[in-house]
Amino acid sequence: MTLSNATLDRLPEAVARPTYDRGALTPGIVHIGLGNFHRAHQAWYLHRLMQAAGARDWAIIGAGVRPYDAAMRDRLLAQDCLTTLIELDPAGVSAEVTGSMIDYLPIAEANGPLVEAMADPRIRIVSLTVTEGGYYLDPTSGAFDPEHPDIRHDAAHPDAPRTAFGAMVAALARRRAAGTAPFTAMSCDNLQGNGHILRDCVTGLARLIDADLAAWIEAEGAFPNSMVDCIVPATSPETLALARELGIEDAAPVTHENFRQWVIEDTFCNGRPAWEEAGATLTDDVHTYEAMKIRMLNGGHQVLANAGEILSVPTIADCMADADIAPFFRKVEAQEIVPHVAAVPDRTPTEYLELIAGRFANPAIRDSTRRVAFDGSSRHTGFVLPTLRDALDAGTPISGLALTEALWARMCTGEREDGTRIEPNDPFWNDLQAAAVAARSDPAAWVAQRGFYGPLGDAPRFAEAFGDWLGLIWAEGARAALRRYVAE
Repeated sequence: MTLSNATLDRLPEAVARPTYDRGALTPGIVHIGLGNFHRAHQAWYLHRLMQAAGARDWAIIGAGVRPYDAAMRDRLLAQDCLTTLIELDPAGVSAEVTGSMIDYLPIAEANGPLVEAMADPRIRIVSLTVTEGGYYLDPTSGAFDPEHPDIRHDAAHPDAPRTAFGAMVAALARRRAAGTAPFTAMSCDNLQGNGHILRDCVTGLARLIDADLAAWIEAEGAFPNSMVDCIVPATSPETLALARELGIEDAAPVTHENFRQWVIEDTFCNGRPAWEEAGATLTDDVHTYEAMKIRMLNGGHQVLANAGEILSVPTIADCMADADIAPFFRKVEAQEIVPHVAAVPDRTPTEYLELIAGRFANPAIRDSTRRVAFDGSSRHTGFVLPTLRDALDAGTPISGLALTEALWARMCTGEREDGTRIEPNDPFWNDLQAAAVAARSDPAAWVAQRGFYGPLGDAPRFAEAFGDWLGLIWAEGARAALRRYVAE
């Protein structure tokens, strides 16, 4: 059955679907970055509220700022912005069609439709999933980079912005001129303090354009921090086939695990849906939750994925079943990451390690090592290196973290140990590959990348351990290095 509003009542009986009148929904949220994660996570929480007769004035309008977003727009509009979510549980597969998104804005070079939509007073929240690398941060300091060419363009052409942040500033300027309250801007990306980072990006750009506008945004706006968690693989031909097996012809179905978590700082300037009624946690202490998740789950993903890529292990679940990679992951987590993570109200770091180990090992989730290893320049700097810094400061073990970085360097040469090619997988791939090739004979060439490592490359304990591990990987292979670390 081809998915659409008209066919909802003809879907297979086992497929859950909206019970609310989608024609009566009105928009309250613009979401920028309509990838799989948003549709399996934030959009699902809103759908759940709508199923319970709530949030009918908080429907989502989708948006994108890059030309490649147009293909997703076409697919979703053709099926009335409905999405099939397929839960992959070892105990069985289930499907649900969600309907909380009601439109997808045209993709335009100067982002005119996006600015106009965000200026609409009905829009009270603008949320984003634009990836960790999409925030125009200086890679060394982590601060907003006002010198980035895209930011300089938007500062010089505020009425024709190129970036999501430029579009947000333009819309906020219109709202201020019209006497309309600002919207809450909410990042849903895996960044520590993502609300603070988003505030810096929006107000930093606004300050380059109009200092009074920046001051108004600071005073009247809101940028809540949030932590999001759900493993959502990329859509594959197998995903499309699985949807068909379930009786649904969906051009953009999404698979996901049977776990979700959303922790949100309760600071909104213009109202919000009652997300806590759908299972989200509203709190004043997002930081502890996000530190645990980012360092252990996202950092753990990097521990696994680079080794998996080098050794041609296709998925994260396969890595967890590997006799060398899995013990490496567990030892790095337990001995080098857990000591630098605080407990949250309902879970200790050791308990969280057992939780994520089980989730990673779920054989029904075919989450590719390539997807997880993508954009290592952002993910290592954001997920792994903060723990390495803390460990160096505390004088605690770093050997496994140094090996993790050596595996990343080896992966960035672009060739697996079986001789197959690793296709470019990072926005800075050419620079990383050049440094990785040079590091084969001179390991310092890798850690000397100040844009990623900053002063870490000068830390003798890290530089020495990194060099030793990289030399062993090249001399005897990644498995030999993994085994030696586990045996230490």
